[in-house]
Amino acid sequence: MKTPEIPADEDQRLREVRALNMLDTPAEERFDRLTRLAKRLFDVQISYVGLLEDDRQWFKSVDGMAFTGTARAVSFCGHTILQNEALVIEDAHADPRFHDNPLVTANPHIRFYAGCPLRTPNGAKVGTFCIIDDKPRTFSAEDRISLHDLASMAEAELLAFQTATSDELTKITNRRGFKTLSEMLLTESVVQRQYACLAFLDLNKFKQINDTFGHQEGDRALVDFAEALKLSFRRSDLFARLGGDEFVVLLSDTRQSDAERRVTAFRQQLEEVIARLDRPYQLSFSSGIVEFDPAAPLTLDQLLTHSDAIMYQNKKRHHATG
Repeated sequence: MKTPEIPADEDQRLREVRALNMLDTPAEERFDRLTRLAKRLFDVQISYVGLLEDDRQWFKSVDGMAFTGTARAVSFCGHTILQNEALVIEDAHADPRFHDNPLVTANPHIRFYAGCPLRTPNGAKVGTFCIIDDKPRTFSAEDRISLHDLASMAEAELLAFQTATSDELTKITNRRGFKTLSEMLLTESVVQRQYACLAFLDLNKFKQINDTFGHQEGDRALVDFAEALKLSFRRSDLFARLGGDEFVVLLSDTRQSDAERRVTAFRQQLEEVIARLDRPYQLSFSSGIVEFDPAAPLTLDQLLTHSDAIMYQNKKRHHATG
């Protein structure tokens, strides 16, 4: 078996994969209808839309197989993203790269594979649109065109998903994306019996920045704040812009005291970022933190309401002393 090589643009590619805000999200009909159509059109056992992370291949939609993903090291799709056109394996048993691959020698017993890379608008290959069968078969030029057309439709849906769940200005998760992803994370916290914390962050005196320096500078301040969030919090944390100057961070596997320390560390890092960028203003925020107890779980809306109320009280104290 040949393990797929790592693309030269792997760091950028992984950033694009994560920027989609799609990993581990629920199935959606707009992707499922494409995999159903591919399965019928090509008369194959399996079709799927997959995203390739650093160590795994995850299926956003799959028809004909119970798997939700595979290790990237054994994936056919790890090879697919190394080229610009479709990868077609008409008989895996006759291909030295795959004949002893565990996906060939065991379930799902791949003999035939055809996959097209899925690209973001800047060309990063974030995943694949694939069809699989347990019998060898030929794949014509017309078949390749049809597969490419379906892959193009999947690319359009990837872009639509990103637009729907990402904040246009700051490029981090928006309110809709946060609600979808955080509800999944909180459900997982209950299953794993792990605490979590929700931190509600609201910029102080943001209106003064807009009034004094203009809305363009205000937009830049919001982008600066989002960039500082990316630098300060863990990959496992979920942060988002809810709207206006309101932001939120869901810290997984975290107790209240640790969340408070990390928000304090972020406050210091934000000051350093703004000083380094030499902005003509200070950027600070008020916060409210609520702990999520897996044994007595609050809903996401309750967490948002309670953390917002705590933040508001802290903001009043900030204005009274500032």
